[in-house]
Amino acid sequence: MAFGKFKKQTLLKKFQKELKLIPETRTPNAKEIHSVAILTNNALYEEIDIAEHVISSIESVRNVHIYSYRAFKKSDPITYKYFTEKDIDWNGKIKDPSLESFLENPFDLLIGYFDSNNLYLEYCALKSNATFKIGFSKVNDKIFDLVVSENPKNIDIFIDVIKKYLKLLHKI
Repeated sequence: MAFGKFKKQTLLKKFQKELKLIPETRTPNAKEIHSVAILTNNALYEEIDIAEHVISSIESVRNVHIYSYRAFKKSDPITYKYFTEKDIDWNGKIKDPSLESFLENPFDLLIGYFDSNNLYLEYCALKSNATFKIGFSKVNDKIFDLVVSENPKNIDIFIDVIKKYLKLLHKI
């Protein structure tokens, strides 16, 4: 077995173990949303300006941070906008200080803006200290407090749906 596959299998086991620790029912806090974190993949990040849509659509939001996953390539420059599988070790420890800081920050809202399973994005969403988490229904529902069934390319519809639910929960 190649080292990369071993690392991924070990991380997957750790992820599944931590996922089991999440209670079946969670009560969202009543804190209003001002700071937003967005986790996405490189393809969506380059196609859609997700942060701009969030800022222009949700009036109470003043602070948006975005981190994007892309597969590791030696030729890619190292930047704080992206993380790769190399930034998470086989035991689940975050090796990149800026990614670790992003995950430790207690954002009011985390948007998991990816609609297909990706161990590294899901693990980061799980590890995030955000107080409320929204994601897509095609991904692991246990990670998120609210899941939306929509195509991520329909950003305006997605934002309208989350605004509706955030208003119902008195978060905006």
